[in-house]
Amino acid sequence: MSYPNHSSSTSFTLTGIPGLEDAQFWIAFPFCTMYFMAVLGNITLLLVIRLDPSLDLPMYYFLSMLAAIDLVLTTSTIPKLLSIFWFQSHEINFEGCVAQMFFIHSFSTAESGVLLTMAFDRYLAICKPLRYSAILSGPTIAKLGLAAAVRGIAIITPPTCMVTSLSYCGPRIIHHSYCEHMSVVKLACGDTRPNSIYGITAATIVVGSDSILIAVSYMLILREVIGLSSREAHLKSFGTCGSHIGVIVLFYTPGLFSFYTQRWGQNIPAHVHILMADLYLLVPPMLNPLIYGMRTKPIRERVLSLLWQ
Repeated sequence: MSYPNHSSSTSFTLTGIPGLEDAQFWIAFPFCTMYFMAVLGNITLLLVIRLDPSLDLPMYYFLSMLAAIDLVLTTSTIPKLLSIFWFQSHEINFEGCVAQMFFIHSFSTAESGVLLTMAFDRYLAICKPLRYSAILSGPTIAKLGLAAAVRGIAIITPPTCMVTSLSYCGPRIIHHSYCEHMSVVKLACGDTRPNSIYGITAATIVVGSDSILIAVSYMLILREVIGLSSREAHLKSFGTCGSHIGVIVLFYTPGLFSFYTQRWGQNIPAHVHILMADLYLLVPPMLNPLIYGMRTKPIRERVLSLLWQ
């Protein structure tokens, strides 16, 4: 498939899904459905938590943070992706591409931090219930949320500045559906090793440290739950933790697959890699409100009461 060659010197061309150009029009329909569900679900979650005074608890504040991040992640990429698939709108200006890259990576990093705080929240609720309210006070919750956001911005600002300082030569065609860091860097002239080394190091440290701490939290929770005498308490704790672990697996698995195959997955077909990268920005934001909302009794009851009023 040929792409427009009239792009200005300050713009790139996004191909969409290489190898599946003829099917992109139809692929856009399930993608649009998932995007609509993600936006509706996360906005509903935010409104329910905001309007119901009984949900004034740390867990629901962290859920609100997660919902807000998911809205930014999907909205920064999916509308442009759909315009590529449906209207052949492949061109994106350099500033828009850099902004999209910054939002994707900084908010993904922030989401990892929020998932870590949610694991910490569950650890305190189950293992230290008497100290739960004292430790997770309002100011502490605000500081944890701010720390997740600041960390995301601080980690992604250097590679963003590095990308803007690079020179770009030759065809400015990004073989991707959105402006992912290494997809943009590969188009640059000169030495791009600092960008690659920084990206790999930052992602490995963030994901490695967060996933290890999350795993430790749930191992401590599991040990505490096994020691409970009540079968009902067992089931309730396992149900809550199971939901959280499901969200964490959904978030990290496609993200890591996409990140590392972008660098070393030459034997993996390009359309598989790009599809996984696209679904990484669609599936977790779509399922998070369902997993957390529908499995959290107060939220489920509040949503059902609003629907049946």
